[in-house]
Amino acid sequence: MQNNSRGVKTWQRPLFQQILAFYEQLDLDDQRLPAGFAPLNPYKEQSPALSSLLKEFYKRFYNDQKERFLLLGINPGRLGAGATGIPFTDSPALKTHCGLEPPVDTREVSAEFVYRFIQAYGGPARFYQRWFIGAVCPLGFVRQNAKGNWVNANYYDDPALEAAVRPFIYRQMEAQRALCGRPRKAVVLGSGKNYQYLKKHNQEQRWFEEVIPLEHPRFIMQYRRKQLEAYLTKFLSTVQEVERG
Repeated sequence: MQNNSRGVKTWQRPLFQQILAFYEQLDLDDQRLPAGFAPLNPYKEQSPALSSLLKEFYKRFYNDQKERFLLLGINPGRLGAGATGIPFTDSPALKTHCGLEPPVDTREVSAEFVYRFIQAYGGPARFYQRWFIGAVCPLGFVRQNAKGNWVNANYYDDPALEAAVRPFIYRQMEAQRALCGRPRKAVVLGSGKNYQYLKKHNQEQRWFEEVIPLEHPRFIMQYRRKQLEAYLTKFLSTVQEVERG
């Protein structure tokens, strides 16, 4: 990180307040998106129960002014952050690992892997004291398929969608960097298109000195589950190397 990895800025609000303010300002105009796509924004007009959950979660783990390392996913999906508002965190993760009562009942396979990793790291309290999980695009998307059903979409799935949200991605990348104290490195989940996108635009925008890819948890759980322990070891060694600088 630019200062020291446990830097404290006494003039700032507690980090949890800054994080909540960051999520509250997220917005995408539906009219700017290509036909057939819609934004997935759990922070807009959120229910009192979700608002209470977000405040409780972030106050529990980010009630300080310390800098964080940054781990970036793709964008929220309907069954994870799209429902709970917390990246890679579904209902079982909230209840079992964080001791919080979720206002929704949802399951997301990526959350299962991420919280196995967090437990291997030392548990949520230890992990979140050092890391913040964000996303290249912190709002998600749904698209209408041939059957008329709305399904998950990634920001890079359609060239028109990516072009429409690029200014938004740029603004929110700067905001997430600022939240974490402008770390020198970022770990990105998704070693294919998500990594290639961030690597390309990082070369132009110079957000980070280095972008480090890891496989996406969904890919691991769907296609490499038999190698789960090897991937947990890889994730741990990667974040520990980043922490060492």
